Amino acid sequence: MSSKYYRNIPETESDIYVITQWGDRLDSLANEYYGDQHLWWYIAKANNLKFNNLEEGITLRIPSTTDFI
Repeated sequence: MSSKYYRNIPETESDIYVITQWGDRLDSLANEYYGDQHLWWYIAKANNLKFNNLEEGITLRIPSTTDFI
């Protein structure tokens, strides 16, 4: 079985930072910022997260670009 390795996602000045609210999920944030819910893993990778559900009040970095996929 092969698996893909994605390099680290560098921070940029144009990244967006959000504070999660009740009910936020990575897939819904990916849909909101990238127009594709399937890119939830990209936000997770940028924030060293492993789960889609989020606690309220977490500060997340939303990378401004998906060029590092």
